[in-house]
Amino acid sequence: MDSLPAQDAQSPEQVVRLHDAATGLDGVVVLHSTRLGPAAGGCRFWSYPDADAAGEDALRLAQGMSYKNALAGLPLGGGKAVLRRPEGAFDRAALFRAFGDAIGQLGGRYITAEDVGTTVGDMAEVARRTRHVAGLPPQPGRPGGDPSPWTALGVFRAMQAAAEHRLGRPIGDCTVAIQGLGSVGAALAGLLHEAGARLIVAEPRSAVAAAVATRTGADIASLAAVLEARCDIFAPCALGGVLTARTIPRLRAAIVCGAANNQLGCAADGDALAERGVLYAPDYVANAGGIINVCAEYLGWGQAEVAARIAGIPDRLRQVWAEADRAGIAVNRAADRLARATIAQGRLPEMVAS
Repeated sequence: MDSLPAQDAQSPEQVVRLHDAATGLDGVVVLHSTRLGPAAGGCRFWSYPDADAAGEDALRLAQGMSYKNALAGLPLGGGKAVLRRPEGAFDRAALFRAFGDAIGQLGGRYITAEDVGTTVGDMAEVARRTRHVAGLPPQPGRPGGDPSPWTALGVFRAMQAAAEHRLGRPIGDCTVAIQGLGSVGAALAGLLHEAGARLIVAEPRSAVAAAVATRTGADIASLAAVLEARCDIFAPCALGGVLTARTIPRLRAAIVCGAANNQLGCAADGDALAERGVLYAPDYVANAGGIINVCAEYLGWGQAEVAARIAGIPDRLRQVWAEADRAGIAVNRAADRLARATIAQGRLPEMVAS
């Protein structure tokens, strides 16, 4: 495990390179900020073409976690682990135990949990080597387990707020196009169906798409066509970078609100959404439900605290939208401004702390 120094004031506090030839562990942990508390963020396990690609993803995701945790009012900084999935056969349990050894060496400065490609079982292996992990099997009356249902609930609450704010009608009277039906996307589809919304779904795994469509009555679109679907809300729920100069002109939705991290290709893409009159729910505000549950598990809060903080997501979104209107800037820039101010102060403002 090698620690690389930060390069300038905009850099993360610490970048730690992970490598263990015996288990195939290969990745990076980025600690973006610990001003508000230990850096917290999940572990992504994915097939990256090279170490540079994994590192770039980790840097973007870690910054997003700093901003997410700050605006969620959590006593946590931001960090992320990104591991490259080995080619060929490997001992998954041994790899995640080696990852746990690496996390333990950080002395509590980083707390890990599930993210794309990792499971409760993986975190249980990590927990065999360090206590600085969440997303473990839940105990009676205590938060824990897979945080994705809580992420989905937070996004659903965010969509309700966005529909009322932009369209003046309830979510049950809206059409929502969901791109990606992983754990969060599928759970979100269920919540929307229960609320009466019409659904359009896109997912590369045809069997998964068919199962969700059967359960919810959704129409199925291709991953490309869903961007152009006639809908009220477009919900990116797969990997990031889907909203770019190439794709934004194809959108027909009035609102973008989804669970994916880093939905914008760059900050200017948020400007483009604003210029088109599309209301954006910044991803790290809308999808904070999962990290709220992780924080509660790690700090010993009860489930009522989790529910109360997720119920506060609409108010935090309205705060961001109000700041964008006040400053005359795009919503993503307003959210970043508020998050940076909170981190710079080194304390949580009363308006978002419980």
